[in-house]
Amino acid sequence: MDNITAKEMVKKAKNNLEELNVHDVKKKLVSTDTHIIDLRDTSELIENGIIPGSYHASRGHLEFFADPTCEYYRDFFDKDKNIILYCHSGARSALASKTLKDMGYTKISHMKGGFKAWMKEIGLIVDFEHNF
Repeated sequence: MDNITAKEMVKKAKNNLEELNVHDVKKKLVSTDTHIIDLRDTSELIENGIIPGSYHASRGHLEFFADPTCEYYRDFFDKDKNIILYCHSGARSALASKTLKDMGYTKISHMKGGFKAWMKEIGLIVDFEHNF
């Protein structure tokens, strides 16, 4: 059996995945039928900020937060909403999109270029307030 690289996994995950550019995502900031979810680690959010109105679910917790039968479920993972995922550069969000599709989510997209592209093109952020 051949091994697959992380780069190949990301490429495969992007097959049949809707990729939105940062300007498309900015238009969705006020949408009531869309949840924008930041997959970066907490330390990245504290250091760099977060897109206004987005929710946080670090990639390492995704499956637990997105599973309604799990005690860690977060209700912003709503299968009736459009869900836009983003991370730093777009790799983690592509992989996470595939995971959510495998879990039965159908309204999934991700932000091409991630937070890095957002900062270059848009730059609108707020400080991340984390309550322990």
